[in-house]
Amino acid sequence: MARRVVVAMTGSTGQIYGVRVLEILQETEYESHLIISDAAKINLKQEFGPEVSDVEELADEVYNSKNVGAAVASGSFQTAGMIIAPCSMKTLSNIAHGNSGSLITRAADVMLKERRPLVIMPREKPFNRIHLQNMLKVTDAGGIIMPPFPSFYQNTDDLDVMISRTVSRTLRLLNIEVEVDEWTGLSG
Repeated sequence: MARRVVVAMTGSTGQIYGVRVLEILQETEYESHLIISDAAKINLKQEFGPEVSDVEELADEVYNSKNVGAAVASGSFQTAGMIIAPCSMKTLSNIAHGNSGSLITRAADVMLKERRPLVIMPREKPFNRIHLQNMLKVTDAGGIIMPPFPSFYQNTDDLDVMISRTVSRTLRLLNIEVEVDEWTGLSG
């Protein structure tokens, strides 16, 4: 199995999820191949202030989102899969309808056609019918929808712990072994 993961960040709230994916991947043997949309670059500054260059430094390779001829746009570029965190509804719609006009949507299309894991972390609320239908289309095509909803059964109020747990569970969907507190059942 290829030890590469494509990570895309699009223009919706929740940029911390993409950043955390990159941070956790640094602790593994996997290379991270990052694509950041222009809107994500704006949201990064709005949400928590790191420079785009600081986020790009977390990745092993960085691609321009307009370069549909980049390596990650080809099925011959072997990867363990792709995570889009966060995923805007625009990007979700483009993937659901086969519009591969950007590198992000082209790379996602490659994952689906090559039957590799594509995990999408959509960030919008509430979902409307169109959002849900697009999620279903992507799921029917082989993608995995993983809304970044935190879990609370670990009884923590530490947002950082909740984000890391959600991202770790997401990475496990690509069969990447990362530490996660597993559910041990109710005591009782």
